[in-house]
Amino acid sequence: MTDTGRSYLHVPEPSFRPGDKPTFDEMIIPKAGAVRRPPVDVHPDDIQDLARTIIRVMSSDNEAVGEWAASLTDEDALEGLKDMMRLRTMDARLLRAQRQGKTSFYMQALGEEAVACAFQKALEPGDMNFPTYRQQGLLITSGYPMTSMMNQIFSNSQDPMKGRQLGNLYSSKEHGFFSISGNLATQFVQAVGWAMASAIEGNDRVGVGWIGDGSTAEGDFHAGLVFASTYQPPCVLNIVNNQWAISTYQGIARGNAATFASKGLAFGLPSLRVDGNDYLAVHAVAKWAIERARKRLGPTLIEYVTYREGAHSTSDDPSAYRPKDEADGWPLGDPIERLKGYLIAKGVWSEDRHAQMASQIEDEVAAAQRESEAIGTLLEGDKPGPRDMFEDVYEEMPPHLREQLAQSLKEAGEG
Repeated sequence: MTDTGRSYLHVPEPSFRPGDKPTFDEMIIPKAGAVRRPPVDVHPDDIQDLARTIIRVMSSDNEAVGEWAASLTDEDALEGLKDMMRLRTMDARLLRAQRQGKTSFYMQALGEEAVACAFQKALEPGDMNFPTYRQQGLLITSGYPMTSMMNQIFSNSQDPMKGRQLGNLYSSKEHGFFSISGNLATQFVQAVGWAMASAIEGNDRVGVGWIGDGSTAEGDFHAGLVFASTYQPPCVLNIVNNQWAISTYQGIARGNAATFASKGLAFGLPSLRVDGNDYLAVHAVAKWAIERARKRLGPTLIEYVTYREGAHSTSDDPSAYRPKDEADGWPLGDPIERLKGYLIAKGVWSEDRHAQMASQIEDEVAAAQRESEAIGTLLEGDKPGPRDMFEDVYEEMPPHLREQLAQSLKEAGEG
């Protein structure tokens, strides 16, 4: 008998751990403009290469180049820059508020603002996002009031969710933002199902699913792709590959696949990979995929290559599992700085105007925070009452809940 040796279990490891000097030399990054833009009605078999490369528009010379360029006007790009600045400023303020005990929990989108902000620009009213907890840029870009977001973060009496959701788990039907679930990958199943209903109703509304790289290891990811492939509903399925799940290297979920986008090829889906820190590229790819869905040409799977600069949440310390300076070496740069450089190079922006806008946005966000904190925070002020746990749940409250409500109001001195 041949001795095959002892059994072996392969556990993927990141290239660098705390104490190592990080580099990203293994990343293959094509030049901006090098990747072709196929017609929107292309057959998925003819673009399989787009699942293994990276679509980029902004060059190192701050120019928009290639077939994916020119999807935005200068005015729209400036608005996109301001949206990202608002998001980053709000994130920084609410992170400090959490450290001050004003809220229990917060999750930033630091370093990946372009993904949600640019994608939202390509959507229309009536489309529906099924997001996770790092897509607050969708709400910022769609004009959802920051005070409403902060009221939910602080769980005060004006919290739109009435204290029944974690702070970051926003919801706004009017802004096309489905209630966030802490369970992940369910968003793909929900987006596909919603898009199937859209097709049955005969309208042209698009469902959009959002998950992170780690969530592709969940069964719901594969179930969503099966239904998307089979029924071809009008949806776009987004994977935000920010390199790390909660504390797990992205290679664990990716397995032996070349890329996350390439997983869509087995289902016959058009699958693209895009530079997630390139605002112009994200918008161009989003516009392409949404147009494809709206024309009833089927779903698209998109992987956004980006980097989570901050902690996974305020409960996380990333220095325990990755080098502290890893973000400094990220080769795709900072999304805000890149779009700012592009607009300055075009002559429609300047360092002075950028500094002025940053100051204005800081004042705007600070004013929204003061307004929200004046209502209440986790520490003090007005909070949702016992009645809010029971009302607006059932169309007609069942008897056992009426009894519980009466008891709760009595104990709170309101009965």
